[in-house]
Amino acid sequence: MDPADADAYFGTVLRGSPSGTRLARSQVLSTYFMFLELRHKVELHRMTGRVIECPIDEMNKPRGAKDAQLRIPPSEPEVGALFTGWGSELAICRKFAPTARNYTASKLLSQVGLRVSEARGLDLDDIKWDLGRFGKLHVRHGKGARGLGPRERMVPLINGADRTRRWFIEDVWGQFDDDHTRPGAPLFPSERKNADGSTRRVGDDALRNGLKDAAKAHLPGWGKKLTPHVLRHFCASQLYGNGLDLLAIQEVLRHSWIATTMRYIHVQQTRVEDAWVAGMERAAKRLEGPV
Repeated sequence: MDPADADAYFGTVLRGSPSGTRLARSQVLSTYFMFLELRHKVELHRMTGRVIECPIDEMNKPRGAKDAQLRIPPSEPEVGALFTGWGSELAICRKFAPTARNYTASKLLSQVGLRVSEARGLDLDDIKWDLGRFGKLHVRHGKGARGLGPRERMVPLINGADRTRRWFIEDVWGQFDDDHTRPGAPLFPSERKNADGSTRRVGDDALRNGLKDAAKAHLPGWGKKLTPHVLRHFCASQLYGNGLDLLAIQEVLRHSWIATTMRYIHVQQTRVEDAWVAGMERAAKRLEGPV
């Protein structure tokens, strides 16, 4: 690779990509060529006659800040309408078990803010009913940070998640598998089987497509905009609106920094205005003095 190749890649191939994607690709390439230069520069020069040099320089290096994309979630009534319509669909759908699985997984994302990869990685044994007041989920495959690998956490089954989980396990799960005691049995199974006859784990795409189809049918104003990650934003906003403090929400979502949690919380449209009016009223009362 030469600087001209990097120019073509970032200027043509990734021209329409988000700034975060361009910055991430640039960092990966820079790290790779740094590795080659530090470890194999002499060896590669002896083999090829060329001196290793990073093709990304100050002229073609992508600029910009890698900030999280602003994802404004639907309102609580809108999400309620989605799951109400989706739930009524269970009585008439062609494939009850997969539809109920997708419904339950999406509702879990909206209730306790799991990532879709974390939800699909759950096993039946990861539900610890005896912990806490409502039970807890042992998330073993949480998103890693700064190259440290997956981070585990315990997520309380608050916000009605315990009731949804019990219904799914008692009334739906047995339609996928008949052995609740098998080690490693997935909480959200696939319709397909492994070679030994055990049930496979559902894929990310099946859960994403289930949510997309439900949004088209029951929340058409959102269509493709309603993704599993938007439900994670909705969960954070709903928990905050119901009185949970930022540190508690940070623990539920497992963010390293409270600033990240703050970007996930989208207050109601009139919350700031209402707080301002209340502050003005308090100030006016102080100015009135004692009666």
